[in-house]
Amino acid sequence: MRVLTDDRDNLVQLDSVYLGESPDEAAPRQFALRGLRFNKQYALLSLEGCHSRNDAELLRDKKVFIRLDQAAPLEDGQYFLFELIGLRVIADQMEIGRVREVLQTGANDVYVVDGATYGEVLIPAHDETILNIDFDAGLITMALPDGLLPPR
Repeated sequence: MRVLTDDRDNLVQLDSVYLGESPDEAAPRQFALRGLRFNKQYALLSLEGCHSRNDAELLRDKKVFIRLDQAAPLEDGQYFLFELIGLRVIADQMEIGRVREVLQTGANDVYVVDGATYGEVLIPAHDETILNIDFDAGLITMALPDGLLPPR
């Protein structure tokens, strides 16, 4: 699996993981974790009940989840990327859309925002563009660079 956490050491403490299509899936399948080792930005998992290459192929393209209480603790002002999904994005007092996905590019994250006016917009997320994130209101206020939005 591709490792998306900043705290890789937390993964070695896990006793199980869940595999499914999305975190909203009614019943992602739980697997006991028999082993885990790292290879660059990936982790190689050995799962209970997965004994052959054919078993593993059935799990290809599934997402791997853990329970939130197993996640590495966050410091004040930090948040999990999944918490951004679905938040409304406002720029210059105009609604751009809702965050559909967060891409991690290395230099900075990119919010994939879908909206009625502009369709899909890719917005770089960094100190200059993010003015405020209000999780209670479900709102991200941003300052967008000139030319980022297509003409209406």
